[in-house]
Amino acid sequence: MKRVVVKVGSAILTQDDSIALERMKALVSFLVGLKKENEVILVSSGAVAAGYTKLQLDRSVLENKQALASIGQPVLMHKYAKKFQAHNVIISQVLVTAANFNKSEDINRIKNTVNTLLSNGVIPIINENDATATEELVVGDNDQLSAYITKHTDSDILIILSDIDAYYSEDPHKNKDAKVLKIVNNIDKCALEKEANPHGTFATGGIVTKLKAASYLLAYNIDTFLASGFDLSDVKSYMLDDNHKGGTLFTKVSN
Repeated sequence: MKRVVVKVGSAILTQDDSIALERMKALVSFLVGLKKENEVILVSSGAVAAGYTKLQLDRSVLENKQALASIGQPVLMHKYAKKFQAHNVIISQVLVTAANFNKSEDINRIKNTVNTLLSNGVIPIINENDATATEELVVGDNDQLSAYITKHTDSDILIILSDIDAYYSEDPHKNKDAKVLKIVNNIDKCALEKEANPHGTFATGGIVTKLKAASYLLAYNIDTFLASGFDLSDVKSYMLDDNHKGGTLFTKVSN
């Protein structure tokens, strides 16, 4: 049995300043299917977006963003709980900060909590504690957070579900001839140094943060799989049917 971390971004979970319930339902269905043969950890964005559905504050102000996260976290978890309840799956909430990953005792506590939850068939839903994090301590984006979680919980693979369906040879928005790189063994340093360019209103990353997460895990010989969160056929094919049709696998293993 593998231990799998699945990260889903705000672009997937939100639409028109609200939670995209149908996409959340599809995600939950996939996770339940994945759980039959694997231990599953979910790293979920969407708290700020969920908070914005209740109170429209200026998200560019840090204090407002933290307040929205505080409002939105229980809203988001309630929606997840209802979706998972339909499959008789228990979920839990685990909030962390960047400071937790600088202390070995905190890392061990997170790991022990996650181990206990997984051993009892619970799916932990992890997010950064945006309501209390400071600008100096903030992880920065849930791509990086999911990489830390994957490494420190001894997970076997990170799956990133995004509005970016794969890693391309060139920017597909600028070059229609750009090709999907199905397997990547090394990530060029120049690609990691580019400016992050998020697409959605609530997004904080873009392809660069995903590459940084994958690069971090490659150093520990841990795979990352990047695929579309709008259309889950590629990730289902790869994870449930062992058939790599689409998406990008970042791995040290030569194929």
